Amino acid sequence: MRLLKLKLYMVGTVAFLIALTTLFFAVILQLAGAPLLFVIPMVVTFNLIQWLIAPYLIEMIYGVHEAPPHRYPRLHRIVERLSLRSGIPKPKVMIAHIPIPNAFAYGSPISGSRVAVTEKLLDVLEEEEVEAVLGHELGHLKHRDVHIMMFASVLPAIFYYLAYSLMMSAYYGGYRDREGGNAGLALLIGMASLVLYYVVSLVVLYLSRLREYYADMHSVSVVDEGARKLSEALAKIVAYTGRYASRRRMDPGVGAFKALFIADPDTSRNDAVRLARYGMTKDMQLVMSIASRRLTWADRLLEVFSTHPNIVKRIRALLELQRLPTP
Repeated sequence: MRLLKLKLYMVGTVAFLIALTTLFFAVILQLAGAPLLFVIPMVVTFNLIQWLIAPYLIEMIYGVHEAPPHRYPRLHRIVERLSLRSGIPKPKVMIAHIPIPNAFAYGSPISGSRVAVTEKLLDVLEEEEVEAVLGHELGHLKHRDVHIMMFASVLPAIFYYLAYSLMMSAYYGGYRDREGGNAGLALLIGMASLVLYYVVSLVVLYLSRLREYYADMHSVSVVDEGARKLSEALAKIVAYTGRYASRRRMDPGVGAFKALFIADPDTSRNDAVRLARYGMTKDMQLVMSIASRRLTWADRLLEVFSTHPNIVKRIRALLELQRLPTP
């Protein structure tokens, strides 16, 4: 039942995105005419190229290389076993040189599917927790989240460039000089496009958070005691990343593709500060300390602008799954 509800939310969110953007494009066609829409194929083409080459950019930024089976035999065995349970081909197993514990799945038709873990993740987590994290990442691959989020991220980009093109054209007089042009109308449509850019961006962030919950549920379904293992893994990742960020400045490059990560490194510092009084106690004690934390209005507001669910809500959801049959 819980899984069905989550699927309905995701389908509804995608449907809302498509309906909203289709309606606004129809209005633009009616008011401004087709010539302005040269921006749309340009943005779509740019994002398509970016999607195809993104795996290579990710590997360059994060120092990712393929994990040799003879050096990481257990890692390969876990991925192979969970891929079989997930009903997907085994992806390439990669190691990322990032100084924080994290993992991510990525790929394109050119590169194929890949799943990466950081060296620090293997150091900080127990093997059973690494298994749960990999179950989550394989869930992203099974659900084609990379492709879905690529499609969704194109939509706000189109509105942004439409807004920029129309407002600049109106400001510098280019639109006014065209036959029948109207700078005021161009400016109005540009401002409306900018508003739609922010609205659609928030909807895309909401969709991203839903996909994280969905991947969590996949991990629970393919990993024995997955809810417990994943909740412990997330608690440790947040605690360690927060302590790391408080000791030294986080490399800006680490957050470049943070939507791919299992946990958002940018919010980990605040989460860890609030949890500092608990310390790194036994695994389940740390999990329960996070789950028992009171959510403030600031927590809820920050979540609206985040690619990942609030860690308290996420762990509470996992604890609820632990008491229920596997979806």
